Amino acid sequence: MELKTVKIEKPADMNFILGQSHFIKTVEDLYEAIVQTVPNMKFGIGFCESSGPALVRFAGNDPKLVELAQKNAFALACGHVFIIFMESGFPINILNTVKNVPEVCQIFCATANSVEVIVAESEQGRGILGVIDGMRTRGVETDADIQFRKEFLRKIGYKL
Repeated sequence: MELKTVKIEKPADMNFILGQSHFIKTVEDLYEAIVQTVPNMKFGIGFCESSGPALVRFAGNDPKLVELAQKNAFALACGHVFIIFMESGFPINILNTVKNVPEVCQIFCATANSVEVIVAESEQGRGILGVIDGMRTRGVETDADIQFRKEFLRKIGYKL
């Protein structure tokens, strides 16, 4: 077995969700779930089929996001993995909806951070072991950091 890291290629501020499911209809079910939850969100989905023709299946409502999802799904090439890139919305807007799609097994990350995916490759195929999401923690927040966090959440409308 060989271990590799695959860097998710995306614009610096773009959010995405990386997860694993178990069935070819995932790409259509994720599409329906997203448009029913946040109709104005722009998104692209890439899904790695892990049997039969083993293709990257895809859907979405924005061609550049669909292309980004296809490119990253193909770079990962891990069985039953999906990746969703989004604009005009955030993972927090759709994450529970995505998790509740019946064929979704797990979510590896939901972030706009720089991400490296740890991939194991054997003779059979490839699978995700985990992710490196963002940078190493530098310390513990101070009172000033707490105040900034609380003010920021209110400024962007996530708290009253």
